[in-house]
Amino acid sequence: MENEKLIAGICSATGEVFSMMLGIELQNGESHQETADDESFDGVVGLIGLAGAWVGAGRLSCSAEFAMQVSTALLATPYESVNAEVLDAMAEVTNMIFGNVKTNIEEEYGAMGLSIPTVIYGRNYKARSVSSSGWTVVPFFCGKERMDVKICLAPGSGAFARAEQIVHQALRP
Repeated sequence: MENEKLIAGICSATGEVFSMMLGIELQNGESHQETADDESFDGVVGLIGLAGAWVGAGRLSCSAEFAMQVSTALLATPYESVNAEVLDAMAEVTNMIFGNVKTNIEEEYGAMGLSIPTVIYGRNYKARSVSSSGWTVVPFFCGKERMDVKICLAPGSGAFARAEQIVHQALRP
């Protein structure tokens, strides 16, 4: 799989969600590959699973302050602390971004489904994937705030994944 198509799918999906749904303009940072999650983190992380011919996870991470800014834009309510509404809003943003990423990359990767998003908030914690394929990371900036959108994909090995790969290859021009 061409990493450029995956990065383009992330950039397009994230830009569309933030511009159209939130009225927030983001600047893309330089994408990179990440193989280890060794750093501690403070803030909000949205996680979502992807399944199909390719399987993996999507991850959105940002500061608590940026999560409140995003939630304010989505829900038209000002937030001064991270509460259940902010976490729900970030789950929805995670779902929208990775739903769009999924749509953007399905032509290349085959049909996929998404899990229900999970959101984590706290200080000095680590989130780790056991996949050996590593993460494709695209940072986005809004003023001084940074949000990372990450995706980790690997070829699936189950019966559905094999059937999807066969169908996808048969339909490929």
